[in-house]
Amino acid sequence: MERFDFVIIGSGPAGEAAAYEARGRGASVAVVDRDLFGGSCPHWGCIPSKSLLNAAARHAAGGDYPWSRASARRDYMINREGRDYPDDSGHVRGLEVAGARVYRGEGRLAGPGRVAVGSGATSHELAAQTVILAVGSATKVPPVDGIGTVRTWTNKDAMGARVLPRSLLVLGGGPTGVEISQLYARFGVPTMVVQSGPRLLPNDHPRNGEAARQALQRDGVTVRLGVRALRARATAGADGADVVELDDGSTADGHAILLAVGRTFPFAQLGLETIGIDPSDRTALVRDGRLRIADGVYLAGDSAGPELHTHQAHYQGVMAVRMALGDAVTPDYRALPRATYTDPELAFVGVSLEQAQSAGHDAFELVADFATTSKGYSVEATFGHVTIVVDRVTRQLLGAAMATPDASAAIHECVLAIKARVPMEVLADTIHAFPSTSRILNGLFNDAAKELATPTTTLAASGATPETPSPLPAGSAPAE
Repeated sequence: MERFDFVIIGSGPAGEAAAYEARGRGASVAVVDRDLFGGSCPHWGCIPSKSLLNAAARHAAGGDYPWSRASARRDYMINREGRDYPDDSGHVRGLEVAGARVYRGEGRLAGPGRVAVGSGATSHELAAQTVILAVGSATKVPPVDGIGTVRTWTNKDAMGARVLPRSLLVLGGGPTGVEISQLYARFGVPTMVVQSGPRLLPNDHPRNGEAARQALQRDGVTVRLGVRALRARATAGADGADVVELDDGSTADGHAILLAVGRTFPFAQLGLETIGIDPSDRTALVRDGRLRIADGVYLAGDSAGPELHTHQAHYQGVMAVRMALGDAVTPDYRALPRATYTDPELAFVGVSLEQAQSAGHDAFELVADFATTSKGYSVEATFGHVTIVVDRVTRQLLGAAMATPDASAAIHECVLAIKARVPMEVLADTIHAFPSTSRILNGLFNDAAKELATPTTTLAASGATPETPSPLPAGSAPAE
């Protein structure tokens, strides 16, 4: 039996990050994966979606960017030129150059310190000082009668399509559903998104959910909120479209139906019972991001929680190795950024005002209307916002959200401010380039510092805007 310091099951962002960190510290490493090394992000997730969103923006602006060009560019980005399936050899070479051993096959625990690797009819075992389970997630199929009879898409189908569907119905209004709805609508595909809750992006800031609705409707997407799919009927609609009956008595149809209602995690296939963990017991595997689930066993990436992000997976892969090697570290998710790459981009870090107050903070909120700022005027914005949440007692930033063209970049000043617990007076005294989105933050930081300097000033006088109550489900958040 071959022996390694680390055996990593899953080679997505968490698994790769763990492998490189462990090899960089001199540990022996084996990486096992049954599918694409590199995982979903470079092949079916982050990279193809951002490539197609860029193409859709250029096409919508009147540029020479038809779907054929967008599809070809996407194939180049995911190493699928002239192939049916992406080529992951670059990821394999990177791991091997770093000194990791690579195994293709099904990996599962076979007892404490043991991992079984199956490939076809053969199987063998590896011995490990530490096992890291970085197995990602899969598309959740909603409990809709007849869903198996209609033409459903996963994110892989949506990201890999070489031919546009005649129409698209999206079930689910989280980041995946919102991004894919916008990009296909911008290429002229009649698109509808159906969201069971009262707003899009339910795990994001409420103002970002409203900005997403405005953006999709601007681009021609039909947005249905507060309705749930009940049953599906194949080819029962106009022009042979599949039909989905909704709980308000209406119907929605599409020639492709994207399932974007959540993700599932392959706990039952990991052999957890061999180390004394019942994978069916929800209390035994709480997705709270603690990583260590048993002696010498760590969970990292989507399956670990508390949210679903590639950057979280990278962080957790490194953190799991550091914890296993005895570093005095603990995962810290206070400043975990979320970003949705629509036009405009949407970003959020920390907590909303309602969340802060529910947690017992004496907090207030300040909001800037992006469309009426110098940056907003310069890009002809018609909606958008920049919002901050501040703790009166600690005088620190608790949360920030924005809907602006560069939100995914601009949010990181707030990420660092929350992580480092920067006093509001320091943020207000920091020079920001004009006329940038960060300059809008500068104005809000100054207003917040004035509010903190005059405790008797009311929120109304300071320009704060009450938050719409919308608590987030504990331990949950969107996929990239």
